[in-house]
Amino acid sequence: MRDKNLKPKWPIIVRVVAEVLGWLAVSIFMVWTFVALCFDVRHVWLRIPAAVLFTVAVLGALFAVKGVWLRMAACVACCVVVLVWWMSLKPTNDPPWEADLSRNARAEIHGDQMTVHNVRDCKYRTDKDYSDCWSDRTYDLSQLRGVDFFLDNWGIKFASHPMVSFDFGDQHLAFSIEARYRPGQFYSLFRGFYRQFGLIVVAADEGDVIRLRTNYRKDPDEDVYLYRVQVTPAVARAMLMIYVNYMNNLKDNPEWYNELTRNCTSTVDKQLADVTGNPQGWSIQLVLNGTMDQLMYNRGRLVTGELTFPQLKEQAHINSAAHAAGDSPDFSKLIRVGRVGY
Repeated sequence: MRDKNLKPKWPIIVRVVAEVLGWLAVSIFMVWTFVALCFDVRHVWLRIPAAVLFTVAVLGALFAVKGVWLRMAACVACCVVVLVWWMSLKPTNDPPWEADLSRNARAEIHGDQMTVHNVRDCKYRTDKDYSDCWSDRTYDLSQLRGVDFFLDNWGIKFASHPMVSFDFGDQHLAFSIEARYRPGQFYSLFRGFYRQFGLIVVAADEGDVIRLRTNYRKDPDEDVYLYRVQVTPAVARAMLMIYVNYMNNLKDNPEWYNELTRNCTSTVDKQLADVTGNPQGWSIQLVLNGTMDQLMYNRGRLVTGELTFPQLKEQAHINSAAHAAGDSPDFSKLIRVGRVGY
């Protein structure tokens, strides 16, 4: 016969699980905060003292405060103090920057004529040795024919760099949203979660931003894939305006690069989804974007020529064609020969 005084165990189990999950979340917050002090305190000599002071405050909260949930709250309060400071760090467009990221592009539109200032078209000798990067170019918006999607992968299955290029017939204007580096900085996935890099929209000739990745970067080698996007001319123009408006705004309103919220994919994804029609839900492939081309295929965003995705991806690989094109002024034309959609 069941003992009526025997209390059920599930409230205890729920409490233990809640405490474990609570401490896990608080621990992640504390680690993030500690590293923020080590990275983002602008005076190097203050970083270690600031991190030590934070650690002492957290230990004080753990040992001086009684009760599990009050201890958690005290630790969170320590983190929030640092977070308020961290949020106060303001981005800037002020130099110095790495030379190929030193200028903000901007566009002026008069009727169907769009002039883009500071279009990048570096003459590369190696990926670090280049010259003659900047020019002003005019594009006839009435000649906008379509949109192309490039996906650049450097060997990590779930991480790639997407770029978009607009086809004006005899001209192509590519946009690459990137982290903006100070001299001596370099890309770091880990540092990308902090306030280490500025954000920049690079407006470029494909002979720069694509050829750099196919022909010059070797450590590691990068594989670049080219797809035609399934859009009408009206939607293509709306997409172009999203990049142009964001680029123009960024010139006067700088932003931080962030690995989750402000990166090569997430920065304008919502705006692009709004204008392309047939809106689709959020997908983890927009964060782990190494398979973003497959996501676009599955959602009907690409011209497929009735190929399966593996077949389409195989013919979309442009590295061999880019190597053969070399420094040809017809680089953009040559990398499209024989591919679906062209």
